[in-house]
Amino acid sequence: MVDAPIYLDCHSTTPCDPRVADALIPYLTRDFGNAASRTHAFGWKASEAVESAREQLAALIGADPREIVFTSGATESNNLALRGAALALRERGDHIVSCVTEHRAVLDPLAELVREGFRVTRLPVRSDGLLDLAELEAALEPRTVLISIMHANNEIGVLQDLAAIGRLARARDIVLHSDAAQSVGKVPVDVRQLGVDLLAFTAHKLYGPKGVGALYVRRRRPPLRLVPLLHGGGHEGGLRSGTLPVALCVGFGEACRIAGAELADEAARVAALRDALLARLQSALEGVELNGHAEQRLPGNLNVSFAGVEAEALLLATPEVALSTGSACTSSKPEPSHVLRALGLDAMRALASVRFGVGRFTTAAEIDAAAQAIARQVQRLRELSPAWERRRRRGH
Repeated sequence: MVDAPIYLDCHSTTPCDPRVADALIPYLTRDFGNAASRTHAFGWKASEAVESAREQLAALIGADPREIVFTSGATESNNLALRGAALALRERGDHIVSCVTEHRAVLDPLAELVREGFRVTRLPVRSDGLLDLAELEAALEPRTVLISIMHANNEIGVLQDLAAIGRLARARDIVLHSDAAQSVGKVPVDVRQLGVDLLAFTAHKLYGPKGVGALYVRRRRPPLRLVPLLHGGGHEGGLRSGTLPVALCVGFGEACRIAGAELADEAARVAALRDALLARLQSALEGVELNGHAEQRLPGNLNVSFAGVEAEALLLATPEVALSTGSACTSSKPEPSHVLRALGLDAMRALASVRFGVGRFTTAAEIDAAAQAIARQVQRLRELSPAWERRRRRGH
């Protein structure tokens, strides 16, 4: 017997780990000082807590603490990285290379930069969701100043070969930015080994609080300069003005500490649950098709299409399981996912796709119960579907 609803939407957000909540609560009440207050003990303690958290974030991604800039989340981090780097590098060039399967937090800032005179090349992906590195190399120009490629896709979980992209960027002295909101804390991420110059991540995707994120900004080879988005006090090395949410920073730090300490074991456990879920669905149902690369993906990600079934109808029919059809940031839009269409899926299959996000608190019993509930409703909906009946008659 499991409690409902079962939460399998960990790419949208994750529950705050109780250990994280315990760490941050004192900074909401007793230790409430402003980290920028330099004249009394309340401010000193807040500042010490923030710097300790900064060290924990840096340790998780192999950075120097001075390279960590706190923000309100990955969306702000991506905007600061893209706009800040593009404007700072404008004298060197006006060309940016990215990918069609990026999150809206990257695609929308890039569209704004186009309106300001920059040129953006959006590369396609293969049917498995991976970039063709030869196409990326061919797209680079003498005036290319920035490459932006997400590490792990938020819908299909595919992990790009960021280290190889980093080598291409370094060889041409091009700045490399990556949206790593989905990968940090789930798979090993080392900014030096990957060769990234800017890396965005956020607390609420790795069992921390909502409302705080970070941007890694390279300080070596030489220090990377950005034009800030916010002005008003020169906080965070002049890159992000505003009073820091000390409690959220502390929670972010503790979330990173836990993720780093438990990463290997947790990744293996979550991947086993993910694989068990796929096996149960495919054994119970025909027409279950995996979207994205089968191995080169996040441990907890499963994106599948249920032929003959509209995903929205399936989600409404299974309120006991919390799922999504894709990005939470575009879930109000009825059109097929731009990520799935980029894989070459037709509209019908894209609209039949469901994203499962297995996480830290998911149990084997929940996987069994979710698989049973989904299979039951897929079968019921197929019985009502003329499209499924036509497919059956064709023998597909």
